[in-house]
Amino acid sequence: MNRIILALVLVISSFSLNAQTSIGIKGGYTTSSFSYIPALNIRSISVDGLSAPTFAFVFEHFNAKNAGIELNVQYLSTGYNQSITDTEGAILSNETQLDYLKIPMMASFFIGRSGRFQIKFGPHLGYLLSANDIQRDIIDSSPPEIPTYGGADDNPKKLMYGLSAGAGISKLFGKSTIAGEVRFGYDFTNPESQERIFDLNFTTLEFTLAYLFQIKDAKVKVTPK
Repeated sequence: MNRIILALVLVISSFSLNAQTSIGIKGGYTTSSFSYIPALNIRSISVDGLSAPTFAFVFEHFNAKNAGIELNVQYLSTGYNQSITDTEGAILSNETQLDYLKIPMMASFFIGRSGRFQIKFGPHLGYLLSANDIQRDIIDSSPPEIPTYGGADDNPKKLMYGLSAGAGISKLFGKSTIAGEVRFGYDFTNPESQERIFDLNFTTLEFTLAYLFQIKDAKVKVTPK
């Protein structure tokens, strides 16, 4: 992970004379899926994730033909809804929302000219901004439920880290670009800090639309011999 991040940082710092740089914004919708291991001797349990809007500031730089990097500063809202049916047939639910500031750092490759197909991949880091326990019906279940993270004494871990990959299409209009993308993220993040469960992680699937504006387009001038 550290080597990947270092490589991307070196790419960002190596602007060349044929650089093309754009900045912009994007927004869309994200869905998530959570799984957790209550204890070492219990199999992983999957629970429903939450869906929510997402938005980000985008920095895109192409430093070589058909290749470059993309950096996002993203607001990501995720979470889970864990439900069980009690002995009387009533459905009980626990719902928790986790809001992150997420920073994907991705290598980007494309084919095409004014109409492009792009693929992107790389690591992401993030920070937990807030945790909110929206609903809490399940207590002391067997196997144990996912614990609360929005309480004063829960002290969830703040760091997010994982891998992201995406694909999409874009269309250039002069210095402007409109881009649509589908992106998958796998998080090694486990907010649990008190060993109430053994492990927890989640995945996200994002559907976004971006607008970018080119702020730099310098090309190498070739001197005839």
